[in-house]
Amino acid sequence: MACAWSLARFPDKFDVHVWEKETISGGVATSEDLRGEGDVYINDGVQGGSTSYRNVLMLHELHGFKPTNVGFRVCFGKGDLAWNNYAEDGDLSEMVQRLGPEIARFGRLLKWVTRFELIFIFVPIVKLLKWFGFSEDFRNSMVFPLVALFFGTGNTTPQVASAIIARVFLDPDLKLFDYDPERLLAQEAAMFSFPRLSDIYKTMTANMDAKFSHGRAVKLVKRHSGSVEVTDEHGVTETFSQIVLCSNADKSLAMLEQPSRMEKRCLGNVKFYDDVSVTHEDTEYMHRHYEMAKDKTSETAAKEMYYVRTAPENREKIEMSFNLSNYQPQLKGCDRNIYQTIYLNAAEDKELWTMNEVKPEKTLLTKWWHQFAHEASHYYKVVPFVRFIQNTKRTWYAGAWTLVNTHEIATISGLAVAHRLGAPYPFAHDKLAKKQFDMYLGSIHGVMSPTTKVIVYTLLLGLLVGIVFLILVYGAEVEL
Repeated sequence: MACAWSLARFPDKFDVHVWEKETISGGVATSEDLRGEGDVYINDGVQGGSTSYRNVLMLHELHGFKPTNVGFRVCFGKGDLAWNNYAEDGDLSEMVQRLGPEIARFGRLLKWVTRFELIFIFVPIVKLLKWFGFSEDFRNSMVFPLVALFFGTGNTTPQVASAIIARVFLDPDLKLFDYDPERLLAQEAAMFSFPRLSDIYKTMTANMDAKFSHGRAVKLVKRHSGSVEVTDEHGVTETFSQIVLCSNADKSLAMLEQPSRMEKRCLGNVKFYDDVSVTHEDTEYMHRHYEMAKDKTSETAAKEMYYVRTAPENREKIEMSFNLSNYQPQLKGCDRNIYQTIYLNAAEDKELWTMNEVKPEKTLLTKWWHQFAHEASHYYKVVPFVRFIQNTKRTWYAGAWTLVNTHEIATISGLAVAHRLGAPYPFAHDKLAKKQFDMYLGSIHGVMSPTTKVIVYTLLLGLLVGIVFLILVYGAEVEL
């Protein structure tokens, strides 16, 4: 939608056609009416984000939509392994107090990871933590659940690249949350909640000078020297001069009649997992599996938003839930708690799921998701090669899978392709938005501004020193 909107600003240059397999635009950014609840709805797939999501926020504001600011409160673990980011300084959990030295040491380590980012982009967080002697409790009860929450990485969290985690905490412009040397996650991090997503994308559709075909899935893409033939699931074929594939990498590869060798390698190396989310009102289930505030009327209970727990059978595996009533503004004041619990990686971890414990009469909505994994391999098997498949036989690629699974990256990816096709980037007046865009354009399209070139060359200069550093610490336990 970001790509189509940016191109459609120039109707004299572009004749834009959008094919969407669903009945409404927006991809995974959906809104759903709850079963038997009339006008009560939830935003599904995407809840909100960090205030650093400048491109998303400005795009929505251009169409008349502003987010609601919320304070981020989350509860991790259960029983002796429980901790949260909102406890008063004198009331920190036993585990946070016990792991205090490791929390402080991890913060110092992340600074080194940032300095040698080009090395640590290849190092999974699980290896980093083991190399430097961090305890199993710190790994499984604090770091992995927190990272899973940031990126929706679920049960592939141990394989997330260390450099990505360091950026989340330490990049002054792009960080999601502040690092707290005593509690790991700072209190009341600033976030926002989206307005009704279906309204946003319906409005964009109505206001855009483009031709939309909803309920129309692509079956086959044939590329010729001067055109692209696209055939839908009903056998209807149309011809275009360029095509932008905004679908998941595996689906995009399946559409191509004759993918290039690089397309096969790049698109084929993106790993996906199937998850299921259950929206429900089973408070008993939530209390049984999560460390929740018991009193709904208390100030604490009124602000809890996220819950993450580790599976007792395998503490590297997690389950996460939201209290949507405390997150989404349209549900606040409705005198009920509406939860959403996400069960991860059906192919490998379904035996750990407790979905059957949610009472059927309390279930409001069940929905399956196909999500890519942020494993470290993604950053050496996929991301560096996306630039080489852009504009292959008049074919372009956009989507969060090209870099990081956030709504901001998805939006930037569309704006970047439009920019390459001749629709200038629209938010250059915003310093942070432009910086994010330039970094993406350099990484995923190989087009770098002078500022980005300086950053890249500086990182490359540190590569040799980083290699030596990595050799010295590999396989060893080092105290910082």
